[in-house]
Amino acid sequence: MNDAHVMTVSRNGQVSIPADTRARWNTRRVVVVDLGDRVVMRPLGEHPVDDLEGKYRGRGPATDRARQVARAEDARRAKSR
Repeated sequence: MNDAHVMTVSRNGQVSIPADTRARWNTRRVVVVDLGDRVVMRPLGEHPVDDLEGKYRGRGPATDRARQVARAEDARRAKSR
């Protein structure tokens, strides 16, 4: 799965993605991210926003808890005025 391929960039800035990689990704769209010293290419689904649904569930504070903390801070500030 971690195959490395050397590809030539065409005069129009195009590169060919190897057939086995295209078949595994099963997509017609990719996102290319320039990280300065390297470029990362990732498959992009038909509905990229929908693909993120639930991805971060359970990470970070719950919205109810964050709201309680914010209200407590607001109340503390109001008292100190």
